[in-house]
Amino acid sequence: MFLLKTHTVPHDAPSTRLSDYVCGIFEQLPSRKGVKKAIKKGAVRLNGIPAETGRWVQPGDIITLVDLEETPPKSYEFDLEIVHEDDHFAVINKPAGVKVSGNQYRTIVNMLPGNVQPSPLPDALKWAKPVHRLDVPTSGLLMVAKTAQAHMHLGQQLEQKTIKKTYHAIVKGTPTVRGHIRTPVNGQSAHSEFEVLQTVPSLRNETLSLVRLSPHTGRTHQLRIHLASLGHPIVGDTTYDEAGNTMLHKGLFLAATSLQLQHPALTQTVEISIDIPHKFASLLEREARRWEKFRST
Repeated sequence: MFLLKTHTVPHDAPSTRLSDYVCGIFEQLPSRKGVKKAIKKGAVRLNGIPAETGRWVQPGDIITLVDLEETPPKSYEFDLEIVHEDDHFAVINKPAGVKVSGNQYRTIVNMLPGNVQPSPLPDALKWAKPVHRLDVPTSGLLMVAKTAQAHMHLGQQLEQKTIKKTYHAIVKGTPTVRGHIRTPVNGQSAHSEFEVLQTVPSLRNETLSLVRLSPHTGRTHQLRIHLASLGHPIVGDTTYDEAGNTMLHKGLFLAATSLQLQHPALTQTVEISIDIPHKFASLLEREARRWEKFRST
């Protein structure tokens, strides 16, 4: 067992049921179902004591998330792109369509043992662990801790919202050039920033736009919900857009492309980025060609 994250309930927090409160503070537990499962396993401690689902949190309470897992993941052979790796942590380029973790065999957790080198440091984890999640259809940068210190430090940065994340997406239509979206997500405050980088004509959707996105909060499906709320859903989003906005075998056009963070062990800022997926440019070029061909006939 090792400590993952600790959170102190602020003095102005309203009295809330533990299972509801934890769902909003630990990124490792993004769903209420996952929270209840973690509480049942004893992975959530309230003031040092294994918590119960029905407990209510009070200002000053200390909530701790621990990892009870002792069985190493079963290795799944798959060549991941390693964008950054040192003795403390790694960053991979998660393929679209792959779950980060779960009961399935084909997950990032099961792929990591064959791709990430074990840390030689004294507080090395038994196996590398993702620090956060990306939606299954989303591709891009995913942080992976190799030591207990890195897991804790990166988790704190996520909680404190000091990690700067950048995404790119292709959306239907033409949003305003730039702006902020503050529509609540699942009843929680949420904030995303966007900027339009390119717009092309499209026979299917009138126009398509490449946008750069910066989430300032980390709600589940936040970017997808926010863009849909503007009337410009992400291309390929089968959950938040109308039927028919998908292309066979192309998936969701959303990718995590850049991270800026404090190194978990060194006093330096680390900036990590990848190119926008090739399929993004291919789609824009294809739609523009189809439009020109239509106009010329």
